Amino acid sequence: MADDGFEFPVDRTQVMLFARSLLDIRPEYSEPDDPATKALGGIVVPPTFVQCSAHWQPNYGLDLTRPLKSGGTVASQRQASGGGGGGLGRGLHAEQRYEYHHPVHVGDTLTVTSKPGKQWEKEGRRGGTLKFSESVTEYRNQDGVLCVTATSVGVQTERAVDQ
Repeated sequence: MADDGFEFPVDRTQVMLFARSLLDIRPEYSEPDDPATKALGGIVVPPTFVQCSAHWQPNYGLDLTRPLKSGGTVASQRQASGGGGGGLGRGLHAEQRYEYHHPVHVGDTLTVTSKPGKQWEKEGRRGGTLKFSESVTEYRNQDGVLCVTATSVGVQTERAVDQ
């Protein structure tokens, strides 16, 4: 089932800092008056920048410090449940891929929605059956135009890996 989504405002400072953290100093990521930037219709975001939307996602499961809308923090909920995440130590992030449909510009407000994707199984050598599942996240701009589709693949082992 798809979620209700949330909004992610694309800020010039965020884009510049993200690009610099990658040592990518192309003017398209920071200089609005550069001819290359103007040719693109304004400052654009570097590849994978949309992953920064996690900072705006309510109840983001990997943020251990931010208060949750449901109360407490992820860390306090994990402590209360005795769980540490990761599917009992058998879950892994297997793949992340991005499909780019339309440029994302500084000043855009993206609506971010996620839904389940495909699921499949494969027999593993040491952990039993491997269960793969996709999560598909779509990023649409304020005009409803699909800009980016991100697909994350997780894998869960049937049992703890044999040594």
